[in-house]
This record gives sequence, C-alpha cells and structure tokens, in this order.
Amino acid sequence: MTTPPTSPTPEGAALRKRKFLCVVDSSDECAAAVHFAARRAANTGGHVALLFVVEPEEYQHWSAVKDIMREESHEEAQDVLKKFADKIQQVTGGPAELIIREGKIREQINALVSEDREIGVLVLGAATGKEGPGPLVSTLAGRDQAGRFPIPVTVVPGNLTDEEIDALA
Repeated sequence: MTTPPTSPTPEGAALRKRKFLCVVDSSDECAAAVHFAARRAANTGGHVALLFVVEPEEYQHWSAVKDIMREESHEEAQDVLKKFADKIQQVTGGPAELIIREGKIREQINALVSEDREIGVLVLGAATGKEGPGPLVSTLAGRDQAGRFPIPVTVVPGNLTDEEIDALA
C-alpha cells in the first residue's frame, strides 16, 4: 500500500484536510448550517471554521457611542461563536477555528476564502420565511454569482432538524 505524498502545491490540496467555512450570526438558520458543517467535517476528516462578521455601524456621530456599539458587537460575536464552537466540539471531537472580522460581510468572506487556501466549502444557512433565503444566500448563491464563487457553496435550509441533517451529511 502506497501512502499519497503531501504537497503544499495545488496538486496536494485534495490530500489535505478540508475546511468548511460556516458564516454565523444570531439568526435561527445558522444552527442548521453549523450542524451540517460539523457533520460533513466529522464524516470527511475535515474541520470547521466559524466566521462572524461585524458590519460597520451607520451611526457615527460620537466616537464614544461608536466605540460602545463596536464593543457590544464584538461581545455578541464572541457569544455566538462560543455557542456554535461547543456544538462543533460535540459533533467532531475537535475545536472549531473562530474568526471575527469587521467590514462588509461579502467582502470579508471573499477575502478570507482568498487568504486561506484550506477552505474547501462555504456553508450558509437559508432562512425559510416569505422574504426569501436571506441576503447573503441570495448574493453568494444567486443566479448572478452561480459559477463565479471560487469554492462550492452549500446552502442548508434553516428548517432542517439535526436528524435530517445527519441523514444528509
């Protein structure tokens, strides 16, 4: 039996562990996306990176107020990431990579995917309301972007149960 060579080059990329990037926030559909990413990582020997993007506030009149709002946003990000990191640990047996970035969400996702060549799949949760799947899913997986994003995008319906996800992943 021959062991495949490891290589930092693109040819060796398929031999490295696959990283599932899951964009999280405090929305209901994120739980389904995180569970899916965790199950896929566990079943394929990969791992999960959780990204929370703190978007810039429109209100910028007083710097003290802006600083408080920024601090509160980072505290929310840490709380959400901690909750989902615990779930990842339970499902995969390993830690999640936790990432907080500031800026426009689409720009930050694109930048992270460009910077981290280990990211193999982007996992997004889709809202199930009348308003549609959500702006991020519509933007990154919609018809204008289909085929243009550099890695596969998996859209997980937010109404799937953990058991349904287990059966799929």
